[in-house]
Amino acid sequence: MASASSVSLMLLVAAAMASAASAQLSATFYDTSCPNALSTIKSAVTAAVNSEPRMGASLVRLHFHDCFVQGCDASVLLSGQEQNAGPNAGSLRGFNVVDNIKTQVEAICSQTVSCADILAVAARDSVVALGGPSWTVLLGRRDSTTANESQANTDLPAPSSSLAELIGNFSRKGLDVTDMVALSGAHTIGQAQCQNFRDRLYNETNIDSSFATALKANCPRPTGSGDSNLAPLDTTTPNAFDSAYYTNLLSNKGLLHSDQVLFNGGSTDNTVRNFSSNTAAFNSAFTAAMVKMGNISPLTGTQGQIRLNCSKVN
Repeated sequence: MASASSVSLMLLVAAAMASAASAQLSATFYDTSCPNALSTIKSAVTAAVNSEPRMGASLVRLHFHDCFVQGCDASVLLSGQEQNAGPNAGSLRGFNVVDNIKTQVEAICSQTVSCADILAVAARDSVVALGGPSWTVLLGRRDSTTANESQANTDLPAPSSSLAELIGNFSRKGLDVTDMVALSGAHTIGQAQCQNFRDRLYNETNIDSSFATALKANCPRPTGSGDSNLAPLDTTTPNAFDSAYYTNLLSNKGLLHSDQVLFNGGSTDNTVRNFSSNTAAFNSAFTAAMVKMGNISPLTGTQGQIRLNCSKVN
């Protein structure tokens, strides 16, 4: 007969296994409960990106900023709170597209598909809509009932980040250096505000002079003048998801300080070189990293809730 201590150990192991199983996301999560969920999301995302290509980058960024704070739980969509944090205020966008998708999905499957899963799928569909690779999105996340503004201020990488800071920032989320360099490649689409690259334009030397001169016309030196003026993160093909971002870094044409540090005589130089010349390698690393990022601390099982409205708790 088993001793009490061994029985206790067996129960603990069983509980741990059950916990691990409940935290597993699945590609087939909605196959029975809402079989048209993914096609509905894809149609809405494709229409939004076709209407405004920049929206693709905005939706990818929403998913990224969600996962890096409390995990992929749609906390970033709750009104206020994380949205007021420094990295998010005045720059996060795409909430209206998410709300539109949620309305459409609720119409076919009431309170079934989470806002967190909508973000994960919309990010993938945005990349595809802009010519990038596809991947299988694992599903089954549930929505948080809380958000964390202070964590958003500390855990989201800043445009002024050094290479060491970026590596540490991603490492704390379970993402390695290759993941970090690959996910940075999302900057092959989208735009940034002058206030986030002004210091690089006027104070850094590892920047192509003609590139800097062209940007200065729309980003004057005095703080407060033109702060929200936009420039594409990838000037070569700003609305195409490709590997041009890395090629730009080789020419010192990274827009943000946190872009150019990836190719500046440091440990990530070879990865940037590889991705710049091998689109297949970039696509493979990017899709793998997106799946890993999407698996950061999801709420599953009976945790959290399925929000009826993505911007507020039920």
